[in-house]
Amino acid sequence: MPQFIRKLVCDCEGATAIEYGLIAALIAVGAISGFNSFGNGLTNMWGKIENNVKESS
Repeated sequence: MPQFIRKLVCDCEGATAIEYGLIAALIAVGAISGFNSFGNGLTNMWGKIENNVKESS
């Protein structure tokens, strides 16, 4: 039994894949957040343009 536990503790296979998965998840969260902010900015910009056009008519 101790040999099995020692082998399990020293086994690092798959750690790199998990790390890459975590990095990809962080990048995805950042991209989604950025797109959301960009979308809100565009919505505000087009709203201001719409108001200016209505006021000038």
